[in-house]
Amino acid sequence: MILGELEKQVLNYLWSAGEADAKQVHAAFYAERSRSLNTIQSTLDRLYKKQLLSRSKQGHAFIYRTRIDREDLIAQLIRDITSDLIRQDSESLIAAFVSLSADLGEDELNRLEAMILDHRRKGREQP
Repeated sequence: MILGELEKQVLNYLWSAGEADAKQVHAAFYAERSRSLNTIQSTLDRLYKKQLLSRSKQGHAFIYRTRIDREDLIAQLIRDITSDLIRQDSESLIAAFVSLSADLGEDELNRLEAMILDHRRKGREQP
């Protein structure tokens, strides 16, 4: 799945806002980006069709909410990008993550280590 820049910005807005209709999203973006309401409505509809948003009708407007949390979407995007490249060589993916971790500070590395340990524990607990 590929996300455009505006789609990513709209998702970020909805993760922080919780829910919004097209006019609310437009108002949040208009001051700094001067996007048209039609552009925002099209973006929301694309995200809905990609199954990243849910929507419910309230009056004449749809209220949009994210269907996936930020971490799960990032994981899905990483899988989509890397799946074809690492089928034969998972070492490359691990090496890439190690390379990226060079930019992390000590606190972030400690959090990463704790998350890995937690993930291992959960994996052992499952039958």
